Formats: sequence, structure tokens, C-alpha cells
Amino acid sequence: MSEIKISSASFADTKPHYAILDGLRGVAALMVIWYHVFEGFATSPIDQRFNHGYLAVDFFFILSGFVVGYAYDDRWKKMTVKDFFKRRLIRLHPMIIMGVLLGVITFFIQGSEKWDGTPVPTSLVMLAMLATLFLIPAAPGSGIEVRGNGEMYPLNGPLWSLFFEYIGNILYALFLRRLSTKALRMLVGLSAIGLASFAIGNFSGYGHLGVGWSMADYNLVGGFLRLLFAFSVGLLMSRNFKPIKIRGAFWICSLAIIAFLSVPHIGGSEAPWMNGIYDSLCTIIIFPILVYLGASGKTSEKGSSKISKFLGDISYPLYVVHYPFMYLFYAWLWGGDEKITFTQAWPIALFLFFGNILLAYVCLKLYDEPIRKLLTKRFLLTKNSKDPYPFK
Repeated sequence: MSEIKISSASFADTKPHYAILDGLRGVAALMVIWYHVFEGFATSPIDQRFNHGYLAVDFFFILSGFVVGYAYDDRWKKMTVKDFFKRRLIRLHPMIIMGVLLGVITFFIQGSEKWDGTPVPTSLVMLAMLATLFLIPAAPGSGIEVRGNGEMYPLNGPLWSLFFEYIGNILYALFLRRLSTKALRMLVGLSAIGLASFAIGNFSGYGHLGVGWSMADYNLVGGFLRLLFAFSVGLLMSRNFKPIKIRGAFWICSLAIIAFLSVPHIGGSEAPWMNGIYDSLCTIIIFPILVYLGASGKTSEKGSSKISKFLGDISYPLYVVHYPFMYLFYAWLWGGDEKITFTQAWPIALFLFFGNILLAYVCLKLYDEPIRKLLTKRFLLTKNSKDPYPFK
């Protein structure tokens, strides 16, 4: 396949940019940090106070389907599958590499041992690093599953969603983009039924959709259902999108995201299906509506425009770099003889929150953007070429 030169003027500047969607992605990424902070004080998903942050991943997948469809659906006569994959790799993989390196460093700082105290040889850590760099998942109990709690990517747990993100992009390039709108609607409907059945039927064990991060039990099934519905509904929305007039969309949608992701577990161990209904409603109905409203709105105020841009810029780096430091936070919380409460730990939690925001910004400006610019120039042949709608 031959290379295709695509200038930024012909490829990127002809379509409006959905700035509010960038900002909402950033708001959801911030909520993920607090979700992970409160994981350190919970004994299970049921008693975690700040409970539904895991649904941010479903929101991300819907955004991904929407913006990828918006950016690429009408470009395939001028672009090959190879070009598409190169663009997505350039957009996503540099920060994955940074996330892996941070994961290795913090693992060594933590003592290079599993959660049960078993020492891990450096050779296995290096092997885990190599596998994670290529997003090869670790099976529970395997040598490269170096933390011993079943994560697909034990050096940086949240990379599991990037594994599914890549699968979504592959499915889009090879299959989903070719579906008629009617066929895509059928896929969305069927996957919605499957997703709701998974949540309400309690296949996760807690009546929730916080699955996909492991290869154990029904995690892979749940992860694929989350991706298939969310990415497909986002793609469907991009095909049929007709904006409506709405004022204050950024603030309305931001507050909604904060509220819906903060709700405690519903139903408890006695009625987990109630939480399954909540998760299903959020993912299948509420989040698509928020994406629709966000895409319809405009950032007319300077304040909201700057905030939205900043949050959008740091959202992907923040999501990738924050969790290695959560491992250190958990080791501190759980490592002593006495239980540390949130009342005692909140200054450290705030430091983690703002420190990760700063780190994400530094990584963005000094690493991610320069590397992507260099790779774009080298592999896409145009000096100013860039991803037409850089998701995450």
C-alpha cells in the first residue's frame, strides 16, 4: 500500500472541533483519580464511598466511537487502513510507553514484590515491562503478573482500557465502518441487551460494570461488551448527529458526570441487580445523552473555553500516568500495623491529585506532543499533519 499525503488544511481544518467533548473527557479522567483514591479505603466495591468512577471508561469508549467516526468516516477514499493504524498508534502509544516506564519505576520503589510480600525477580519485571509495552495481557498467576492480584497489566492497571481501545479501532477500520446505519443500529441494540444482562445478572459478582481489567472469570466478556456497545453507539451518534441549541453545555455535562460517577453502590450484597440497573442506565442512556449535549454546545465564555482545553489536553496523559503512584499510595495505606483512615490520609490524597495533574501536563508538553510531532513528520510525510480529532 502506498503512503498518502494528507495536509492539515485538507484533513483537519475542514471540520469543527468539539472542544466541550475534550473538556468532558478531562472531567471524567479527574473522577477516575478520586475513584482510585477511595479504592484504598474500601474492602470491596460495595462499601467504597466514591463508587462509580469505573463508568468513566464507558464514557471514554462512547467518546472514542463518536470522534473516530466523525473524523474518519468520510476519509476512507483518501486514506488506507495502514494510514489509519499509524495515526492511532502515533496518537496513543507514546504515552503508553511512558505509563509503562513509570509503572516499572514505582514497582521497584515499592520493593519489587507482590502484594503478599513475595519478592519478584528483576528478570520477570523486565519481561512484564516488555509484554506491557506491546499491550500483551498477563494471565492470572503467570510469571509476568507481578503483583499477584490478577491485573492484565500489573505495572499500570488502567492500560487494560487501552487494550480494548485498540481493539475498538481495529474493529472500526476492518468492520464497523463498513456497516450500514441500519446494521449498526442492530449491533448497538444487541450489545446494549448483552451489557444490561451482564450488569443486572451480576456476572461481575458485585452487580456492576467495573470489569475488563483482568482475564479472570467474566472480565474479558464484560470488557468486550462494554467496548462493543459504547464504541458502536458513539459511532452511530456521529453518523446521525444533528446539534441542538443548548447553553452552558460544558458546566451542565461536567456536573452530571461528577454526580453520576460519585454515587455509592446501590443495593448492596443483598440486591446487586439494583446497581446493575444503575450502571446500565448510565452507560446505555445517560452517557450518550451527555455526549450529544456536549457535542451540541459551544464554549462561548473565555473561562470555560480555557478550562475545557486544559482538561482535554491533559486527560489522556493523566489517565495513563496516575495509577503507578496509586500503587505507592496503597502500599503506604496498607503497609502499617494500624489502619490509616481518609481523615488521616487526605493531605496525601490531595497531593496525589494535583501532583498527577502537574505530571500529566509536563509529560504532555515535554514528551507526548514533541514525540507525536516527530513521529507524524516521519511516518505521515507531512510536516504539519496531525490526527484530525485526537481522542484522549
